[in-house]
Amino acid sequence: MLARQRLQESPSEAIFDPRTGRSWGRSDFDLNPELLADLAVMEPPRPAAVLVPVVAREQLTVLLTVRTDHLPTHAGQVAFPGGKVDRRVDSGPLDTALREAEEEIGLEARYIEPLGFLDSYRSGTGFHIMPLVALVEPTFTLRPDPAEVADVFEVPLSFLMDTTNHQRHSREWRGRLRYFYAIPFGNRYIWGATAGMIRNLHERLFGP
Repeated sequence: MLARQRLQESPSEAIFDPRTGRSWGRSDFDLNPELLADLAVMEPPRPAAVLVPVVAREQLTVLLTVRTDHLPTHAGQVAFPGGKVDRRVDSGPLDTALREAEEEIGLEARYIEPLGFLDSYRSGTGFHIMPLVALVEPTFTLRPDPAEVADVFEVPLSFLMDTTNHQRHSREWRGRLRYFYAIPFGNRYIWGATAGMIRNLHERLFGP
């Protein structure tokens, strides 16, 4: 499968060099290089993993969640199922992504075929996110956790892979203007880290 060839077998371990201020991989700072110096003084990022679930329908879709409004980070935002790596129970980011998908939305591992990892993503909120792309059998039944997930929906993969839908938006953040990717879909607003990872998926699948 082409996707397997284009993805990485394991996530990239480092995405920022504090000695040089150089960033590689993907991050919330991609469109804000003038803010890269902030990374050098931030606490070390907390490892996290998310599942990028491509549902194997006749027209491929990507499954996304809406986080509840009371969560401590990224409240109310569109996100992939995922969370912090728990080294007590997870042997690696693949385990984290599968565990979190089942805990958050009830998506069981037996429906999931892991394909590979995108580039790791550094969020401005202090996470080193490792995105696992997977093909999902569409016969699943979801059981969203109401404490974490307000809604679950699917977007055609073709829509997300159309770069004309990748917009550049901005807003003030911590007293400074910050630019970010956004992919509006109907009344859904996909932006920030989630949109950045979707853009990386496009680069991985369709780039040189």
